[in-house]
Amino acid sequence: MTTIDTISPATLDRAATHRGARPRRLTAGRVGLYAFLALSAAFFLLPLYIMIVTSLKTMDEVRLANIFAWPADPGFQAWVAAWSTACTGLDCSGIQVGFLNSVKILVPSVIASIALGSVTGYALSLWRVRGANVLFVVLLLGAFIPYQVFIYPLVRIFSTLGIYGSLPGIVLVHVIFGLPVMTLLFRNFYAGLPPELFKAARIDGGGFWRIFAHVMLPMSTPMLVVAVILQVTGIWNDFILGLVFAGRENLPMTVQLNNIVNAAQGEKLHNVNMAATILTALVPLVVYLLSGRWFVRGIAAGSVKG
Repeated sequence: MTTIDTISPATLDRAATHRGARPRRLTAGRVGLYAFLALSAAFFLLPLYIMIVTSLKTMDEVRLANIFAWPADPGFQAWVAAWSTACTGLDCSGIQVGFLNSVKILVPSVIASIALGSVTGYALSLWRVRGANVLFVVLLLGAFIPYQVFIYPLVRIFSTLGIYGSLPGIVLVHVIFGLPVMTLLFRNFYAGLPPELFKAARIDGGGFWRIFAHVMLPMSTPMLVVAVILQVTGIWNDFILGLVFAGRENLPMTVQLNNIVNAAQGEKLHNVNMAATILTALVPLVVYLLSGRWFVRGIAAGSVKG
C-alpha cells in the first residue's frame, strides 16, 4: 500500500487548501522555474492562439500568411458562418446540427455508463473471494483492446437487432466501451473505504441498494466528477464510433467538423475551419476549466490506484 492510499480524502483536501506561506525571497532558481513554466505554457498555448487569431481574420488577411499577427479588424463573421452556414457536402447548415446530435448522444451515454459502472464497481468491491482480483484484471483487459477489433462484430449484431445507424445504437456503443473504465474507477474507490463502514450499515439493517444509495453515493462526489469528465471528453471527442454507428441523421460534431474541413468543393475557408474546430472543442474545454479542482480531488481520493 502506498503512502497516498493511507491518507483520507479530507486530509488531502485540507493539504490542497493550505499550500503554506508564499516564499518571500525571489531566488535565481525560482526565477528559472517561473521562466520555464512560462515558456512551457506559451509553447502549448501557441496553437490555440493561432487558431483564435485566424478565426477572427478575414480571408484577405489569412492569405497574407502572417499567422502570428493579430487581426487588423477582428470579427466573428467566421464563427457565425461555422455555426450556421458552413457546408458539409450539399448541406449548408453549419456545425450546429452536429452540436445538437452530440448533445443527444452525450447525455444518455454519460448517465447510463456512470450509473452502471458505479453499481458494478460497488458490487465487485464487495466480492472478495479467492481469485477475484485475477478475474477482475481479466475483465478489465477489454478496456485496452482497440475499438477496431469490435467494430465489425458489433455492426453485425446491431444490424440483426435493428438498431444500427440509430441514436439508441450509438448510445449503447458508448455505454459498452465506457463501462470497463467506469467499473475500474468506482471499484477501486469503494474497495479503499473502511470495511467497518459496510458492517455498520449492515447492522443498521441496510441492504445492497440502500447502502449504495444512502451511504456510498453521497461519498462518491469526487469520483462522480472524475467519471463525468472522462466520459464527456471521450464521448464528445469520439469520431470513429460516431461515424460508423450513429447513422447520417445523428452524426456527431466531430464528424461534421471533418466534413467541413475536408470539403473538396469551393474555396478553403481557413478562418471558418478554425472557428469550427474551436466550437467543437469548446464543451470539453469548459468542462475541464470548471471542474479541474474536483478532478484533482477525485484522483487523490483513489480513482487510479489499484
